[in-house]
Amino acid sequence: MKLKTSEPFWLVKNGIINSYPSLRENIETEILIVGGGITGSLIAHQCMRDGHKTVLIDRREVCNGSTSATTSMLQYEIDVPLYELTELIGKEGAEKSYWACYNSIDDLGKVAKEVKSNCGFKKKQSLYFAALKKDLDWLKKEYETRKSAKFPVKWLEPEEIEKKFKIKKSFGGILSEQGGSIDAFQLAHDILKFNHKKGLQIFDKTDIKKVDYKKSGVTVTTEYGNTIKAKKIIYCNGFESTEIIKDNFVELLSTYAIVGEVSEDDQAHLNDLLVWNTAEPYIYLRTTDDNRVLIGGEDEDFVDAEKRDALLNEKAKKLQKTLKKYLPDYDFRIDFSWAGTFGETKDGLPYIGEHPNFPSTYFVLGFGGNGITFSVIGMEMVSKFLKKGKHELEEYFRFRR
Repeated sequence: MKLKTSEPFWLVKNGIINSYPSLRENIETEILIVGGGITGSLIAHQCMRDGHKTVLIDRREVCNGSTSATTSMLQYEIDVPLYELTELIGKEGAEKSYWACYNSIDDLGKVAKEVKSNCGFKKKQSLYFAALKKDLDWLKKEYETRKSAKFPVKWLEPEEIEKKFKIKKSFGGILSEQGGSIDAFQLAHDILKFNHKKGLQIFDKTDIKKVDYKKSGVTVTTEYGNTIKAKKIIYCNGFESTEIIKDNFVELLSTYAIVGEVSEDDQAHLNDLLVWNTAEPYIYLRTTDDNRVLIGGEDEDFVDAEKRDALLNEKAKKLQKTLKKYLPDYDFRIDFSWAGTFGETKDGLPYIGEHPNFPSTYFVLGFGGNGITFSVIGMEMVSKFLKKGKHELEEYFRFRR
């Protein structure tokens, strides 16, 4: 599956930071992790922390799938609003899910510090504003629901948003105190390097041809005929999990993003802020640490690579026009534009845990706008699973829920 197109900013900015050999022998391990992006790196980090003998493989260069195309916005807000999620799964599950995402941002900061990453982790506020007047009623309901659940939020009127952030043509919005941003590509590389030094075996350009699943463990055969025997296999391969699991559990879509330079004075008032809105599809915006503004959106409900690529220039121009609408004073020029795959679940929640069709297997699949924060939650969940324990969110994140 082709997960991205053109020039993802992070990959061009950072280049290939580290590469690892492909597998050329038969090996045995306790834990095999499939997927060397931000999710796989975090789960490998936890497995190494817990003392498990761990191997990680990726069919590409590590971090060169969706991790190189992510916008790396860290939000506790799930794509399904809290009041809607409450209606879907109940108050307890909804609030626990939101609070887990909330706490995961700080937990990710601790990981970045532990591995001495140069990923530019930074705490930020998050603004969720009404793109249309008709969205005000439900957005205010969302504000009251979050406030009732004790989340640190404020309601801002349009004039307050314009005065504070220079964003025009909003109809009001929710300002949250918890948010953050990183360079996920850099962080994933730093986590892998940190753990590789501690004994994590990493093989990239190693594709799986066949897996034999048994209750006693799994045997993986690679495209070149080498085998990996493991007691447990953990899939951290995001959207490519649809090649393995045939349930209709996630809807795959295409999203677009652009990054461009603006003057340092222009972007200063947005440096501590993440922005998204209620449009369908919504737009999302953040700054980078090298005086650029990143805006994404213009989603399409298909994953056909050729069709997606053909729309890139048109979508880039639309995003530039949208930026001009909300920030008309910006002299913005497109430096990079790209598209990537993302997924939506029916309730905005990830799939983390076992699947009945795959013995000795766990999946950590974070979808939507919270893929990174869901992956951090997955660290704690996998740690408990491997110790034969339970986690309070497993019933909400399970398959076939």
